[in-house]
Amino acid sequence: MTLNGFITLLRPEPGETTAVGTLGPSGTSSEVAATLLAHRLATPGGATAPVRLFDTYEEAGAALHAREVTHVVVANAYKAVHHFYMDQALDLSDVFVMDTPLYGIAVRRDAGPVPVSPTVASHPSPVPIIDQLLSSQHTSYKVIHCDSTSAAARAAVEGTADLALTTVPAAELHGLEFISRTRPIRMVWSVFTRPAPPGQSGRAA
Repeated sequence: MTLNGFITLLRPEPGETTAVGTLGPSGTSSEVAATLLAHRLATPGGATAPVRLFDTYEEAGAALHAREVTHVVVANAYKAVHHFYMDQALDLSDVFVMDTPLYGIAVRRDAGPVPVSPTVASHPSPVPIIDQLLSSQHTSYKVIHCDSTSAAARAAVEGTADLALTTVPAAELHGLEFISRTRPIRMVWSVFTRPAPPGQSGRAA
């Protein structure tokens, strides 16, 4: 479910091409949220803004500072999101609520039996739902932190972890199968831009 609650839709400066940056690689919830914003930013009859994926939110923020993108989408559940809010060179221009793609515990299709105490790759933010999804037969587990849900899926593929807490798009991309039920996470997403030039309100027409 998506609840559009945009405050503003800041358009790029004259001659600047709109581009949305966020956390990658492909398959992350952030990519889905950024794609939603890109569609909202499109002018009537115009092309949808491209979405650029970065290894970390901080790299996406650096690209915004460098004018390589015009907007950056950050999940409010991200533990270091406060750095974006405190950055005087950035403006909070949009806020919206969007359900993430379905999350679940996934395993490589050709993997053997899951250990009694498995290692689970996960982005730090959704770690609390591992207890909700992991089978009760696994009374203990070790979490391996990854930079994104897609990176967590890749860790399971590469054998760095026995399991991955990841999304349906990332699991499909990396050829994993779910061994748990799946559920979305309702999340607030913040959009950051560079401040509007003096005399430009930043409000969409």
